[in-house]
Amino acid sequence: MKRIIVFIVLLGLFSTTLLPQVRSIVTGADQVDNYIQLIKGKPVGLVANQTSLIGKTHLVDTLLSLGVDIKVIFAPEHGFRDLADDGAQISTGTDPVTGISIRSLYGAKKYKPEPEDLKGIDVVIYDIQDVGTRFYTYISTMHYVLEACAENGVKMIVLDRPNPNGYFVDGPMPDPGVRSFVCIDNIPVVHGMTVGELASMMNGEGWLKNSVKCDLQIVKCKNYKRKDLYQLPVKPSPNLPNMNSVYLYPSLCFSEGTILSCGRGTPWPFQVIGSPLLPDRGFSFTPTPGPGASNPRFKGVLCYGIDFTHAFEKGDIPKPYIDLQWLIDIYNNYPEKDKFFNSYFDTLAGGPKLREQIIAGLSSDEIRKTWKAGVRKFSADRKKYLLY
Repeated sequence: MKRIIVFIVLLGLFSTTLLPQVRSIVTGADQVDNYIQLIKGKPVGLVANQTSLIGKTHLVDTLLSLGVDIKVIFAPEHGFRDLADDGAQISTGTDPVTGISIRSLYGAKKYKPEPEDLKGIDVVIYDIQDVGTRFYTYISTMHYVLEACAENGVKMIVLDRPNPNGYFVDGPMPDPGVRSFVCIDNIPVVHGMTVGELASMMNGEGWLKNSVKCDLQIVKCKNYKRKDLYQLPVKPSPNLPNMNSVYLYPSLCFSEGTILSCGRGTPWPFQVIGSPLLPDRGFSFTPTPGPGASNPRFKGVLCYGIDFTHAFEKGDIPKPYIDLQWLIDIYNNYPEKDKFFNSYFDTLAGGPKLREQIIAGLSSDEIRKTWKAGVRKFSADRKKYLLY
């Protein structure tokens, strides 16, 4: 095996520029009195998953106890109550707890409710915890549900939740015409908006197919400010198990488009980076199959790399930007550069430009300067939709 030397520096992934949130934040879902009269006596559809909680009780169970007529549950990637692997198809079926029909929005009938799915439904409620990145698919599901509701004359209510990465906006804008399920709208990688704000922008900016408009209502959070470091009460997906992973995700997700492992199949997904071809510098891991990672990259193979798991142990706070230095350092010292990137990298980045910049030898600062104009315009455009 060819040995390589990689000079990797754990650069500024953390800072002390923000203060931890100490106020008691009240989510939209918690404010039942503010939306129960909008749905009582009406046939309701619900877009929800394991994060859709009121306290420790699932939103579905709470609404049923109040006599709400829930006709159908729409399940996003990873499923409704249980967490499936990333990319695993979610099956349509029945909720074993309530007997309510579950329609998959990440399966054979992918992404968007069909007209027959919404037949007889007066209102759809969306309540899912997001983590604030373009490639996190819950906002793509929201886009398609919003579009389907608009096309079929169904009201949509978004129960807003804080964005744990809502304190900054950063990353490349997607190239014109480049769209996928991890790049559904013309927004930067880190958009700095809650799902309620983003739904209003999708609706108001004409991003839905044929510029249709939905009858949309947002139930705002109380006591939330954009710079709050909101601690998620439930992990949002199988491979974001803690706040360390949530804060690192905007930067480390780009590893998914390379030959590197991001730690799936270990206790530290999106908190470690490695490969069998990197040199041993004192940290290693071996991915193994497990919940949320049934077939991880480099399964059973010893990988060497970088340990980010202690980045926020001492209360350090993440800096408000995407860090590319680790990626550039590894690429620059990797011997088989033509094999480093895969096609998914361009999908995550919204086009080939970021990959081409890294290959051309641009520094992290030089790359980030090319994002400024797009981020500035987006930040100006989003102002009229901000609630916090």
